[in-house]
Amino acid sequence: MPCKPAFAALDDATLVVRAREGDVTAFEALVQRYREPVYRIAVRILPDPCRAADTAQEAFVTAWRRLPEIKAEQAFAAWLYRITVTRALSALRAVRPCVPLDDLAAARDQFPGPEEHALADGLAAALRCALNRLTPEQRACWILREMEGLSYEEVATILHTTPGAVRGRLHRARLQLAQELKPWR
Repeated sequence: MPCKPAFAALDDATLVVRAREGDVTAFEALVQRYREPVYRIAVRILPDPCRAADTAQEAFVTAWRRLPEIKAEQAFAAWLYRITVTRALSALRAVRPCVPLDDLAAARDQFPGPEEHALADGLAAALRCALNRLTPEQRACWILREMEGLSYEEVATILHTTPGAVRGRLHRARLQLAQELKPWR
């Protein structure tokens, strides 16, 4: 259900203030605005789309309950992404799964023949397995930076760490991924 046009034009800060005052429709507008990126982050950390959907929903429920705690209304997206990553990492620690990479699966459709399809599928599977061998923190950093395109500062804010720690985790993740994907070069 698309959000009402009056709410679609409002910025996050205004919607957060209204939602904090009990306006459920304002929070629904925020959910509509962020449901795809929240799910995308969850599904890239967790292998099972159903668990990722549950995690995304739990993130929104947590955000609704914790709205009074948000200090800077302008930082709603980072705050919500932090909740999402925290929930997804908790679920990930419970079971060490495989990460679906929809972007790579979609990219294989660009290849014309069966041999190219097989190579793309093999590379996607190898990357999923390599990502599974990263620590959950490294995986979250890599997904947020490389797949979601967030800055080091944004990733650091989301993960409650410093940009330097993010750079270190990304460096180690990239080295490990490069080593494990060496046969695909």
